[in-house]
Amino acid sequence: MDGVRQAQIEDVPGIVALQSACFPPPFPPTLHWRPEHIGRHLELFPEGQFVAYCNNLVIGSASSLLISDSRWGVHLPWVETTGGFSFASHEPDGEVLFGADISVHPDWRGRGVGRELYRARFEVVRRQRLKRYGTACRLPGWRSWAESRNLSGLSTNQEDYCGLICSGEISDRTLTPLLKYGLRYVGVAHEHMDDDESGNAAAVLEWTP
Repeated sequence: MDGVRQAQIEDVPGIVALQSACFPPPFPPTLHWRPEHIGRHLELFPEGQFVAYCNNLVIGSASSLLISDSRWGVHLPWVETTGGFSFASHEPDGEVLFGADISVHPDWRGRGVGRELYRARFEVVRRQRLKRYGTACRLPGWRSWAESRNLSGLSTNQEDYCGLICSGEISDRTLTPLLKYGLRYVGVAHEHMDDDESGNAAAVLEWTP
């Protein structure tokens, strides 16, 4: 990886191309970014959009918006929190940087790309003197974990799954790295997004400077 920088309009094709590589089926392709979405993010809040790159290729991206602390506190579904793909709910005076998406190409996972994208996000929180960074991350390992537990008649709710991840007993390819970045687990948001692997739920996480 050569580095992380603020996204530019010329990065849009690379950001969009990441989506299918990072979120293959059963994740719904209708939930992938399109060029007009990324273009709108750059118009609304360029300071919150980042790419990781190597040899001028986009290998990771992070999309964020500002929301009020009160909006963050109720942990609404993704579409209500963001206002949809074009971030219609972006609040220029918001106190919370909400991480709507982070994508790292599978070939680059485990090599520090996600950590550097999060460092860039945390720097926005510090620089703009925001209250916190918040996000709700998918739980791609939950479905297979729950199916294996069902065979033994054990609990399969996402709260138990996240609890085991937080204690280090099991790992999840999305939640486990985020905890290592310093984010704090707050709870589970049910019916957060159409996501079969996660049972439509997400782990609510936050970071404060």
